[in-house]
Amino acid sequence: MLFLVVMVSFHLMKQSDTCSSLPQLNLDGDYILGGLFQLHEKYGVTGTATDTENRKPEVIQCHRFKFSSASYQQIQVMRFAIEEINNSTLLLPGVSLGYEIFDYCSDLLSYGAALDFLTQKGRGAIPVWNGTNYRPKVISVTGPFGSSQTISVAPLYMSEMIPMVTHGASSVKLSYKNRFPSFFRTIPSDKYQVESIVLAFIGGDNDYSRDALTVFQDEIRPANICLAYQDTIPPNQSLIGRLFNNIAMFNVQVIVVFANVEFVIPFIQKAIDLRVKEKIWIASETWSMNQELIKKSQIERIGTVLGVTVQRHSDLRGFDEFINNTVKSRHENACTDMDLKERCGQICSDCNSTSAQEIIGEDPTNSFVIYSAVYAVAHALHNALRCGTRNCANSEIIAYPYMALKQVKFKLDNQSIEFDENGDPPAHYDIVHWDCKNKTMQVFITHHQNTVAFKLVITDAGLFHSDILICSYFLQAPVLQCSSECKSGSRRVQTGFHACCFECEICSDGKYINHTADPYSCIACQKDEWARNGSTSCTKRSIEYLHSDAPLAIFLMFQAISIILISIAILVLFLYKNDTPVVKSAGGRLCFFMLCCLSMSSSSLFLYIGKPTEAICTLRNSVFVVFYVACLSCLAVRSFQIICIFKLPKAYDFWIKHGGQWITIITTTGIMLFLCILWIAIEGPRSNQITLYSEVILDCTYGVIPIFYVIVLFAYMGTDLPKNYNEGKSITFSLLIFFISWVISLTVHLSTKGKHTLSVNPFSVLCSLYGILFGYFFPKCYIIIVTPERNTAAYFQTAIQLHTST
Repeated sequence: MLFLVVMVSFHLMKQSDTCSSLPQLNLDGDYILGGLFQLHEKYGVTGTATDTENRKPEVIQCHRFKFSSASYQQIQVMRFAIEEINNSTLLLPGVSLGYEIFDYCSDLLSYGAALDFLTQKGRGAIPVWNGTNYRPKVISVTGPFGSSQTISVAPLYMSEMIPMVTHGASSVKLSYKNRFPSFFRTIPSDKYQVESIVLAFIGGDNDYSRDALTVFQDEIRPANICLAYQDTIPPNQSLIGRLFNNIAMFNVQVIVVFANVEFVIPFIQKAIDLRVKEKIWIASETWSMNQELIKKSQIERIGTVLGVTVQRHSDLRGFDEFINNTVKSRHENACTDMDLKERCGQICSDCNSTSAQEIIGEDPTNSFVIYSAVYAVAHALHNALRCGTRNCANSEIIAYPYMALKQVKFKLDNQSIEFDENGDPPAHYDIVHWDCKNKTMQVFITHHQNTVAFKLVITDAGLFHSDILICSYFLQAPVLQCSSECKSGSRRVQTGFHACCFECEICSDGKYINHTADPYSCIACQKDEWARNGSTSCTKRSIEYLHSDAPLAIFLMFQAISIILISIAILVLFLYKNDTPVVKSAGGRLCFFMLCCLSMSSSSLFLYIGKPTEAICTLRNSVFVVFYVACLSCLAVRSFQIICIFKLPKAYDFWIKHGGQWITIITTTGIMLFLCILWIAIEGPRSNQITLYSEVILDCTYGVIPIFYVIVLFAYMGTDLPKNYNEGKSITFSLLIFFISWVISLTVHLSTKGKHTLSVNPFSVLCSLYGILFGYFFPKCYIIIVTPERNTAAYFQTAIQLHTST
């Protein structure tokens, strides 16, 4: 609606009140090309130039701004290209091109100049919409240079599908054909420029910087590059120092400055004033070739400046001669309506005073893109008018070169000129390196296109891109991170807003880190795995049990066989001396049963060797418990018999007469066998996994034997019997060894975990068995073999008489 109001109001203006360009910047022709160039500019900190001299609400006056000889050179390139085409019959024979160029110093002031291109050709006004006969003054518009200015003015021309072929607006937004259908450019999009450079991102407060930041973030994300800090250059120059404080806080070493030159100049100057040094500066094409910046005092302190620039071309043939002729032939053209010129901003007192040497000496970086923009329109017009070598077949029709521009493809100074579906040309960039000490710029011709990945690699030897060596060396490779990379086995702990600023924390035991998948999390190992602190992977826990070839297993087998052989030897000895008092006092036939039980109990030691299973664990504990309890039952019966002989003789006769000793043994053993069966049925011994740091120990559980307490009671009741019949000491010694060994075994199992626990249980079994052999049987073997004089009936009678007399 606002646009329609402007159009209608502009229609009401008299033709004499419309803006006109500078007298020397217009040329009549069959087809007019419009040009918008920022002839006057002010290096400020806003998207448009501001007139600080004005104190009244009046029209901004461009001539009060700084005259740009670089823009003036660009205007001359456009004039040169058009006049070169007019002077040739190869492209548009019989058709002349004209131009009308305005000074686009301000969006506000130059809006009228931009609207002037939409006026009806020959009428000087924009009519109320009538699509039948409407023919705008210009067939295309070149410029303005900046992205923000182009985005603000482009909708005026998009509505009429007037082609805009710009030479400096590189914003990605301008590639959106739904918004800018007739927009074309001869400079690559920022998308390709961002792909070429790689970390702070500093930009101006305009579309050029904002769009570049969006693309920059999209491009660095897949490359796992961290953007530690991003900001825009503030309007107030006194606040620029805040940016450098933040850059120092984030320890940024590479600074990408993607902004127009009017933003960059105060920013770089502040860096010099604050003595910012040893940084790597990445310059966008807008300021990478700026001669004013490189000549600043002490610019060499800030560090290494690298940048990209539109691919440079050889000087335009005939341009120097054209400029010399133009300067010679020009004369002062006074404006006929000075008030009108001031309102339209088209006053240029410096244009006529600029020498040919000043124009030619300006940076020619943008010359070819302007030159090719004009030629692109001419080729599109050539196709639309169906021109041949002598004339154009459709020279009288109203030409609309928009569609033809899409199909344009031609060679210009050995450079292919064409546009893709977005109106963008192939991306051709060169690398710029500032030699700040010598105040010169080194441009490396790379000829890289957007179809080839372009990278900067920083090494100890210097800076390289592809196979081109950039003469910039460091004493050591610069650190390009906010935080140094964590050591292997450590995770990142983010310390600030940005993910690339972090501290390092070692992963604890039982956890590892996969730096590729997630550098911020330590992952717990599986149940059957382990990892030391600071690990990057887990290791399977080793399965530990008593292997048959282990020294402990060999020792146990040897001891088990030894116990069996010793038991057999004692059995043979007792059979041979069966009628002697010592054998009879030891229990007689009970001793034979005890020795057999000891042999069977020792066989359980073989079940401690090998991988424990449910069956092995059941047999291991059950075999030992049942036969060892049977052996202890014999000791209990023997202790009771001795008590009865000396203290309860009548009860002893009854006991012997009715077979009490065997009933007791069978009953006790049966009870224990029942308890074992009940134990197996309800809970039962089972294989048990003891998980330790780096291993899993396979072992068996075991139970408690309550009958032991009864045996101790009977053993202590016989301590005051005759010496030769006093078995209490022997039994007490045997049971004391048993209890000590099993208390140690239980303590070790409850308090410690490790491979040594595998040896505790079988050693307790060995001690229990050897306790009975050494405590009960060996003293009797000693008497039989070493002191046979004590193994006589007379000796035993004497001992009984001495006991009864006392």
